Amino acid sequence: MKYSGGYNPKYTNEKYHSFQFFKYHAFKNNTSGNFPRLFYGVDRSSEKIVLLTKFFKENGFITNYNSDACQKDNIRTFHNLTENEVYDHQFLLCDPNIYSYLSPYKKCLHGKTNIEYLCEYSNQFWRKYNQNRKLSVIISNDGHEGTLEALKYTDIILYNYLNSLFHDNLLKDSSVILLSDHGVVMPSVYGAYDFYSKEMGLPMLYLLINDRKNINYIEQYFYLHENQQILITAFDIYNTIIHLLYGDEYITIKTKESQLEAPKSHLGQSLFTNISKKNRTTINLELLKYILCV
Repeated sequence: MKYSGGYNPKYTNEKYHSFQFFKYHAFKNNTSGNFPRLFYGVDRSSEKIVLLTKFFKENGFITNYNSDACQKDNIRTFHNLTENEVYDHQFLLCDPNIYSYLSPYKKCLHGKTNIEYLCEYSNQFWRKYNQNRKLSVIISNDGHEGTLEALKYTDIILYNYLNSLFHDNLLKDSSVILLSDHGVVMPSVYGAYDFYSKEMGLPMLYLLINDRKNINYIEQYFYLHENQQILITAFDIYNTIIHLLYGDEYITIKTKESQLEAPKSHLGQSLFTNISKKNRTTINLELLKYILCV
């Protein structure tokens, strides 16, 4: 995305940079095995867990959650011992004609797909608090369909949502993360191929960032570029979000053990830092192979 004002010496005309992380691996082939690690930064077996929203709210952020799951939300449904789990604004809906959000059919309501409503609400939230620090989470279940036929209809909706915010200069000093929590696991004709079982453990992760004055962008651009080919997990994404929140202070933040309420997870590293192959030793890789769906 080429716009004037970039700090990267190699691409002086770029202001926004997108990164795709090719070796992002899931822990399980279902949401319950991945979301806790992504939003809490700890293992699911932990007795006491704190949603990362707490740390955003403590730092003056207004928070927003949007989902099309027919339940209180995808994140907290697996945990009853969570603290500070309330968002400032929440918008939930589901297709009444579909029994479960796991349905492989296209999900609609009154002539529009569900994700259109989610993006519209988030868009309103973004404009209402255009002068405030804010966090907006959109969770769509359109990917619960083996052929990904239904999912393709979300592309233009997401494009229009982001394009509207960008052209009205509402994404200034903002970062956008597009991800899935696991790969393709719904039954389909592709199940007959060997690659299908591998795809279960290969989610999607894109990071779109702009130049930020409070970080050493050239150094972090280098690490982001290198980490696109490093094996990473949801714990690393969690720490990356915390790094975006705290900026340079992230380096000195204490890490959390399973029972502590510190922001940073000791089980991962920020994608803005040096996650070299030395950090992912042979022992760690063997352990990950045991845990991951690979």
